Amino acid sequence: MSKIALVGLGLVGRAWAVSFARAGHEVSIWDERAEAIDKALAFVNKVLPELDANDLLNGEAALNIRARMRRADSLGEALEGASHVQESTPEDLEIKRRVFTELDRTADSDAVLASSTSSILPSLFTEQLAGRARSLVAHPINPPYLIPAVEVAPAPWTDASVVERTAALLAAAGHAPIIVRREIDGFIVNRLQGALLEEAFRLVADGFASTEDVDVALRDGLALRWSFMGPFETIDLNAPGGVSDYARRYQHIYARIFPSTQRRAEWSGPAMDGIEAERRARLPFEKLGERAAWRDRRLMALAAHKKRAESDIGK
Repeated sequence: MSKIALVGLGLVGRAWAVSFARAGHEVSIWDERAEAIDKALAFVNKVLPELDANDLLNGEAALNIRARMRRADSLGEALEGASHVQESTPEDLEIKRRVFTELDRTADSDAVLASSTSSILPSLFTEQLAGRARSLVAHPINPPYLIPAVEVAPAPWTDASVVERTAALLAAAGHAPIIVRREIDGFIVNRLQGALLEEAFRLVADGFASTEDVDVALRDGLALRWSFMGPFETIDLNAPGGVSDYARRYQHIYARIFPSTQRRAEWSGPAMDGIEAERRARLPFEKLGERAAWRDRRLMALAAHKKRAESDIGK
């Protein structure tokens, strides 16, 4: 297995460490803040036994996976010999430009330089690089050790072989690469999520539903199918004649709805005041962290279930 260098160890960077080490790679971790490295390793030490308890470590001992992670004392040490560099610094364009300039100057000439950015187009921070052809975005849905999908988004000048190499690395590590064929603001996942959130805000702001009713519609409705199949497969199976039959039968419904979706409900002011009040009534602010930990345990249980179901029923 190859060496992976992780640069930036916030929530995303530390999660990558688990994902890549579990896949058998040597993982070198570095952050300009020493305390971030300490926190990342403390997180890893806590989460690996939980993954083991859910049979999510590919049958390997947690200690073996932890042993593949190496704390680097400098950026140069982290990058030395790495075939793939995963940057996960803050979502700030100037930071990305500065960091990628340094990565391009320091990393091995054949190393792929990938950013975890969720919203910044790769062309905006790689154009000036001598090695811009080896640079791209590999944006995970956090946490990547539990959610397989990763968006692989090249800049216009990214070499096609770099896209293929990155997708192959991710797939071998148990991920599900999403190839973004051309640059588009928000990539794929945030555009899909954004469309859903915009409608959720409209429904609540306009008084058609409560926040909880919208959550129920997803949690106890659409998301049950979407947890193991996507929207195109869903509609392909929801009409006797498949996807084209579904379109013939139901397109008029969505065509009728579409005009009413062409405006925004502001995510502020009275609408947000009401949404915030409803959410805090259901979950007090001081319990957000506790609920987030519950979410991660539920994700582990779901990942374990999907793994068993794929083995028993098929993917």
